[in-house]
Amino acid sequence: MLTLNPGHVSLETLERLYREELSAKLDKDARTRVRAAASRLAKAAKGKEAVYGVNTGFGKLASIRIAPEDTSTLQRNLILSHCSGVGPTTPRNVTRLMMVLKLISLGRGASGVRLKLTNLIEAMLKFGITPVVPTQGSVGASGDLAPLAHMAAVMIGEGRAAIDGKEMSGKRALAKAGLKPITLGPKEGLALINGTQFSTAYALAGLFDAWRAAQIALLTSALSIDAAMASTAPLLEEIHTLRGHPGQIAAAQTMRTLLDGSEIRDSHRDDDPRVQDPYCMRCQPQVVGAAMDILSQAASTLTREANAATDNPLVLTEVDRIVSGGNFHAEPVAFAADMIALAMAEIGAISQRRIALLVDPTLSFDLPPFLAADPGLNSGMMIAEVTSAALMSENKHLANPCSTDSTPTSANQEDHVSMAAHGARRLSAMADNLFRILGIELFCGIEGVRFRSPLTTSPALSSVMDLFYSQIKPLNTDRFLAPDLEKASVLARSAELLFATKAEFPTLES
Repeated sequence: MLTLNPGHVSLETLERLYREELSAKLDKDARTRVRAAASRLAKAAKGKEAVYGVNTGFGKLASIRIAPEDTSTLQRNLILSHCSGVGPTTPRNVTRLMMVLKLISLGRGASGVRLKLTNLIEAMLKFGITPVVPTQGSVGASGDLAPLAHMAAVMIGEGRAAIDGKEMSGKRALAKAGLKPITLGPKEGLALINGTQFSTAYALAGLFDAWRAAQIALLTSALSIDAAMASTAPLLEEIHTLRGHPGQIAAAQTMRTLLDGSEIRDSHRDDDPRVQDPYCMRCQPQVVGAAMDILSQAASTLTREANAATDNPLVLTEVDRIVSGGNFHAEPVAFAADMIALAMAEIGAISQRRIALLVDPTLSFDLPPFLAADPGLNSGMMIAEVTSAALMSENKHLANPCSTDSTPTSANQEDHVSMAAHGARRLSAMADNLFRILGIELFCGIEGVRFRSPLTTSPALSSVMDLFYSQIKPLNTDRFLAPDLEKASVLARSAELLFATKAEFPTLES
């Protein structure tokens, strides 16, 4: 179990929580802040002054006062009415990350909830109670209302949840872990559903996948360079230092390391009739390096958002005020998601062009057509390349920005929204497409290097080939290829290939 200090939770910690599905709890200071804000809110709830969401209705109904005896009913009704999500269920690891992000947000001590509520989130994480959260229904303001309501519903004994791999009612899931539903106090329902945690969880998941893809793309491009007997001169450090972009510099450094010691490269340093290689071989550091730079920018935004208080109103204990604002508007997350989508699309686009080069005998420098043994009788990677083109095209369409869309909702009270939720959700489909493209390039690059025998590639890339061939046989004759392409995509998604090289790859930092 990880102990969280809200406001200072690192990107590395967030990735561990996502990938390892760890449980978490608030640290001592956060618990002190939560108590202080809850005390201030309780005082306001007993007063005569109208406080949004405490003794008033919500949204367009904010002008309607609510009697003190109806406070609990108000919050419960809010949750139930907002459980209006539709579509497939959010993956378990994303839902758990969303719960952690809500815990962090409440732990800033500006939401006014009781420790009893944060304790329940901690317990649900500990015992593996995962709310069933539909993926569709949020427009990214005022917060991810519908998805978060489905999470909150389980906390009050409603809705659906999974535990030990079985789906059941929220009440039963809590009971199986020895937990009881909570009766919501003033503003607690609102605090649970106001916020950007659904969008941010999906965006972070997309970010982690995109960075892994960028790392793998450096490896696959190095294989493709050797397979096509392309030049490594464009990787010279001086070229990239003259431009100065950190992602480009790091990408070139990694590729130089991966190709160091290649017999294939040494064999054509002199008397090569080609003057320059196509851009997909020559400009990988410039393209994927630029992608890494914008992913780093997105990482900074999402790390700040993960540590933010994003509900409404906020309890400002230091100045003794409760103030309505707009921190629930997910525009920063929407922009970050669009940036990640652009990076994914471009990493895949240049990878696909290398696949196309390797199967084209007019460009591949004497590799057999379509990397086929006995071409004509065999088609080799002909249609695998077509598949990669289809995936690339799909990602280009998915990369169109979502943050530029908006539509008024809630009787024009919420008249500009971010569309961060589906902007972040689409990253999952893009990542699946991208890793399949990279898996195909991995397959093509390794087969291309094999055709250069008896010349060998570098020690680092030879280790990658050994790992690959331990799971996927060489393509000596045509066969039913789909299962092998899927295995290649799984390999591309894992960290195994990176570890096999023993090389240092650029790391994601916010």
